Amino acid sequence: MKNSYLQPNLFLAVVFSALAIGITSCSDTCEQTRQLVYYQPVYSTSAQVKAAVKLEAPKEMSQLGRIYFKDGYLFINEMGEGIHIIDNRIPANPKLLSFLAIPGNYDLAIQGNTLYADSYIDLIAFDISTISAIKEVNRIEGLFNNYMAMGYLVGSTNGILTDWKRVDDVQVYETDCRNTYQPWGGMYYDAGFALTRSSAASFNSKAAFAPTPSSGAGIGGSMARFTLSGNHLYALDGVNLDVVDVTSPTNPKAKKEFSVAWDVETLFPHTDKLFVGSRSGMYILDLAEPENPTLISKYEHVRSCDPVVVEGDYAFVTLRSGSACEGFTNQLEVIDIKELTSPTIVATYAMTNPHGLGIDDGTLFICDGSDGLKAYDATNVKTISQNQLAHFPSIQALDIIPYQNVAMMIGTDGLYQYDYTNIKDIKLLSQLPIVKK
Repeated sequence: MKNSYLQPNLFLAVVFSALAIGITSCSDTCEQTRQLVYYQPVYSTSAQVKAAVKLEAPKEMSQLGRIYFKDGYLFINEMGEGIHIIDNRIPANPKLLSFLAIPGNYDLAIQGNTLYADSYIDLIAFDISTISAIKEVNRIEGLFNNYMAMGYLVGSTNGILTDWKRVDDVQVYETDCRNTYQPWGGMYYDAGFALTRSSAASFNSKAAFAPTPSSGAGIGGSMARFTLSGNHLYALDGVNLDVVDVTSPTNPKAKKEFSVAWDVETLFPHTDKLFVGSRSGMYILDLAEPENPTLISKYEHVRSCDPVVVEGDYAFVTLRSGSACEGFTNQLEVIDIKELTSPTIVATYAMTNPHGLGIDDGTLFICDGSDGLKAYDATNVKTISQNQLAHFPSIQALDIIPYQNVAMMIGTDGLYQYDYTNIKDIKLLSQLPIVKK
């Protein structure tokens, strides 16, 4: 198991900043004094991280990541910090019950009464049979051996890299303008450069899952890096797919790890198939042998972020631009998957900046970023844009779970729920706000 980890967003920031400084500075040798911003790595021991896992009193939501629904309860991830537990048996009146503090948490999935969540490099199993007394029952240490692993840059003896502390106005006298970092892990940046928590989240978020409801499994959003299919948990870990046997839910067993592609992002199971969204396309994997996924085909698209949901013979894919996605396309694509070996595009629709999406019996919901939530009748996939059912434009929509006529949606300013019993008159049921940090 590796002992130190650098979050991907910080690694990219380091690389880009180093390149920028190297390009704009002088030649190989020079003399200068610069005012710089310094980012000092903060390490924690495994024991410290484990000790911070606990069930706490409810707290206000701040920066939402994943959303998951199970047996009348919502589990909403607070990026990097843990999970809000919400009683949603009455969607018009959701109630915050508690907060499950989990350092380094970005994903979750539930099988029966067992909740699985990541904590930096570990997978933790929690018993949620008594919702007011959730407790850790098992842990697979070091499962995510590629998650945030950049040990060659920060060293391997300091512990788990859990944060970066910004130090302003550092004066540096240089004789080599190319030197932009310290060999023990500290990073220098030109004064004025700032990495905000929100920009960090855009890289770290592994985003939520959207399984087809099956025996004992819950339902999640569309941007998953965790998902359940039968008695197996599948989790993206960098370029790899980890397979965990959860036949005994409280005693998960790591089985295998497979390389998929360098740009994989999301997972969506459908029957015995697994649809993997990546920035360059959609992979379809066969799960007939659950511990040996095999590639059936790949549908390629332009480079963009790519969550996927499936209903019937069609896969619905949203592509969006953005710094983390490195693309310029914002659209919905509908893909015919009747022939799994040769998926083909049948329709494309322009969008503003689509994020998550969900579909329930032909009603398609799209979280179109700053353009809010949109609902469409998608029973005819070739006329979706002509059949918009509703548009709620005044929210920044991120991801959604449509289930039993209630659409549970998270945005940058809270949890929204909509009643779509009458699809021609979709109504807001409730809202839980978040507190901006």
